[in-house]
Amino acid sequence: MIISPFDSRVLPLSGVHNFRDYGGYPAASGGQVRRGVLYRSGQHVEASDADLAVIAALDIKHVVDLRGQSERRNYPCRRSDSFAAEVIAYDGETAALAPHVEAAEGVLDEATAHAKMEALYANLPFRVPLISILRRYFAALAEGKGASLVHCLAGKDRTGMAVALLHHALGVHPDDAMADFLLTNTAGNIDARVAAGAQTIRQKWGPMEDSTIRILMGVDERYLDAMRKAVEREHGSLDGFLADVLEVDSARRSALRLHLVE
Repeated sequence: MIISPFDSRVLPLSGVHNFRDYGGYPAASGGQVRRGVLYRSGQHVEASDADLAVIAALDIKHVVDLRGQSERRNYPCRRSDSFAAEVIAYDGETAALAPHVEAAEGVLDEATAHAKMEALYANLPFRVPLISILRRYFAALAEGKGASLVHCLAGKDRTGMAVALLHHALGVHPDDAMADFLLTNTAGNIDARVAAGAQTIRQKWGPMEDSTIRILMGVDERYLDAMRKAVEREHGSLDGFLADVLEVDSARRSALRLHLVE
């Protein structure tokens, strides 16, 4: 198993990929984002009993599931017997396919894979169903009820964008936000995560080189940059997008910082 150099963030679970704490970064207003209250991951369908015990000990109050109905049906999350968190999910589809699977259509080589992922990230912020669930994500965190978990299927694209936007709202430096985004490439058992993605991608689109699938199953600075640039073109800034589209106005931003920055 390959563990990130930021291994204190990563929970080494056997059946849940990319489960980690995304707090701990300095905030522009002073202090730092709290640890032990913000978690992110991939889906939990293969969570072991031991994994469920570790997750239960985190006392999570909100689970924000960015997947759509078909993904939740096909990959139902395992829960512990004591699970009592509020699950926030969209009543419909947030994506026709998981983004990494969607981007794989027609991919013949590594360069095309990168280009397709950049194009996908430029489009993600404007998907109406995803906007709806992201609004609920920010609203839930602003309530300050306790620890939360945000996840999608692979825990890297929809989840990566959500976390990057929250980091921005909390005043995390863009370099730190990017470092957290890129941690997907080193957190946990990378080979197992790539193998899981490869099976789904090949079932949908046919044979594909391992090196190309590894690109689709990873993240790159260019992807998050593509999201940011697309938002800035349409809304002037990430701040404008947060306020105008995701309903993160000054009052909600203050509430987020009150509960999540120490």
